[in-house]
Amino acid sequence: MTATVTLAAGREKSLLRRHPWVFASAIERHGGKLHKGDTVDVLASDGRWLGRGAWSPDSAMRVRIWSFEQDEVIDNAFFLRRIEQAARGREKLWQHTNACRLVAAECDGLPGVTIDCYGKTLVCQLLSAGADKHRDKILWALRKLYPEHAILERSDAQVREKEGLPPLTQVLHGDVPELLEISEHGLNFLVDVRKGHKTGYYLDQRNNRQLVAAYAAGREVLNCFSYSGAMAVYCLAAGARQVTNLDLSAPALELGARNIELNGLDSKACQHLNADVFAQLRAYRAEGRQFDLIILDPPKFVENKQHLTQACRGYKDINLLALQLLRPEGILATFSCSGLLPEDLFHKVVADAALDAKRPLQFLRKLSQAEDHPVLSSYPEGYYLKGLICRAP
Repeated sequence: MTATVTLAAGREKSLLRRHPWVFASAIERHGGKLHKGDTVDVLASDGRWLGRGAWSPDSAMRVRIWSFEQDEVIDNAFFLRRIEQAARGREKLWQHTNACRLVAAECDGLPGVTIDCYGKTLVCQLLSAGADKHRDKILWALRKLYPEHAILERSDAQVREKEGLPPLTQVLHGDVPELLEISEHGLNFLVDVRKGHKTGYYLDQRNNRQLVAAYAAGREVLNCFSYSGAMAVYCLAAGARQVTNLDLSAPALELGARNIELNGLDSKACQHLNADVFAQLRAYRAEGRQFDLIILDPPKFVENKQHLTQACRGYKDINLLALQLLRPEGILATFSCSGLLPEDLFHKVVADAALDAKRPLQFLRKLSQAEDHPVLSSYPEGYYLKGLICRAP
């Protein structure tokens, strides 16, 4: 018999709207013997069945909902159905790339489960107690759907600590090379799936790389937080005169240099600078250095709501510095991947930076995450990547 979790009176509204999270503060009591990751039925205070999810006793997010269908069993077939359904929604992407996000956690009905495909290798992140509990079922489903693919688990994100789970990296099936080569819009990239950021590559920026590169022809480009240099490859391929990759990670810069060579581009047209971005932008300002196109794609600044004000100061600071380095008619492409930072607030921060820089700023395009990172209508938290292409006359 499935254990039950009963909500306090009036706390069922979000589940009735099919939001997949239940916080500890919403729970009045639970019955039955519960272990981390166990499947539980969530009930309203009057006994109505609301959903079926995974129990996470160490997290403030105490239950993540697997299903809102009372007759749906959380078994092998369940994970097979969900992964297969998610994969069908990505079928058109294979016309442009051999790498995409196959499963986007809550937005594909699998909380805590992220699965990225790089050619013939799948990279999984199992970041919740429920996902960790059902590792064998997820692996079974993946091997059934993708029998020729190697499978690597990269469950090394800090969020696992909140679930009371240790970081974990392991090969689940097959042989996983140190570096994989993928293609995207006719360009090629080396991906470090074992040690690189996230699962090795920022798939969510796929469309934005094309959109930003459309402004690069003939320009001198500063690519901040460049990681493995994908933006630089796109810009050089689009005719950029010169690109500087700026990042704190020397291995990422080395990979960026290899990606330039991999695409037959002029390596002399790209400088790779190992430095702190904030400090280097200030150094450029002191030197009077200027650029025609500046790309800001920083890591997440907001870990929780308490950090929001501090994060806004960081975003404003970096955009202010960038605007002070832009030549007249320069282009700023600026991003935030902080899900807790609302889009309108991000736009205000950029506008405030322009005001302090005494530069008029035109917003040319709003940018977002690629379509293999969908946003579920009942889960707005799935919308996290925000970007702007701006012109500073």
